[in-house]
Amino acid sequence: MADDEIRWPLWQVTASNTKVVNGLSALQQRLQHQFSDASLLTRALTHRSFAIDHYERLEFLGDSVLNLAVSDLLYARLNTLPEGDLSRVRANLVKQDTLHRLALDLRLHEVLRLGEGEMRSGGHKRPSILADALEAVIGAVYLDAGFAVAKALVLRLFDTVAITPQMDAIAKDPKTELQEWLQGRRMQLPLYKVVSTEGAAHQQSFRIACEIAELGFTEHGTGASRRAGEQAAAAAMLQAIKTKSKVSKASTA
Repeated sequence: MADDEIRWPLWQVTASNTKVVNGLSALQQRLQHQFSDASLLTRALTHRSFAIDHYERLEFLGDSVLNLAVSDLLYARLNTLPEGDLSRVRANLVKQDTLHRLALDLRLHEVLRLGEGEMRSGGHKRPSILADALEAVIGAVYLDAGFAVAKALVLRLFDTVAITPQMDAIAKDPKTELQEWLQGRRMQLPLYKVVSTEGAAHQQSFRIACEIAELGFTEHGTGASRRAGEQAAAAAMLQAIKTKSKVSKASTA
C-alpha cells in the first residue's frame, strides 16, 4: 500500500463491501483529498434514513465553510461589485441547483448511504439530498484538514462554473430578497430554526421558523428539505412585512 493511500479499518475490507470501499477511494481521488479520518467521509455520505450517525451536523458546518470560501472567491474576483450584488451572486452559486450539479459531477449519488425506503423513492437522485451531502463533504474535509484545504476544494468545484457580474441579474430567491431588505435598513439578519420534522425518513417535511427580533416577527414555512423550508419561511416573512407596510400606510393616510 502506498504511503498516501488511506488505510481503511479491517472490518470494512470484506467481500460484501469491497464495492463501497472502492467507491469511497474513487471519490477521494475526485475530491483530490485523502481523509486521515475515514469515518468523517462515511458520515458525510450517510442520510438520516440509514443511520443515527448521519450527515446533518456536517452539513451545517459545511454550509458555513462553503459560504466563507465562496465569499472570499467573489471578493477577489468581482472586485468592483458592491456588497448587495456580491450577495446576489453568492446566493446563485450556493443555491440547491448549483450544488446538485456539482454533486452529480462528483458522482456522490453512487456512494450515498440511504435507507431502503429512501432508496426506493429515488433519494439518491433527489437534488436536496445531493446538495446537502455535498455541503456535508465540505464540512468533513474542513474537520479532517482545516479551512485552507476545504477552501481549495471549493475553488476546484467552482472552477468550471462561469462567475460573472451579470449573475446578479438572476431573479432573487426569498431568502436573498429578505436579507437585502434587512441589510438596506441596517437590521440584523433573520434567524432560521427547525421547529419540527414530520413524516417517514424518506418523505420528511421540515417546518422552519424565520424570526426577525428587531421587528418582533416570526413566520413559518414548510418544505421537503431544510433549504426549501427556509425559503418558504422567508417568503412568508416578506409577505408579512409587505402586509404590515400597507396597513401602516393606510393608517397614516
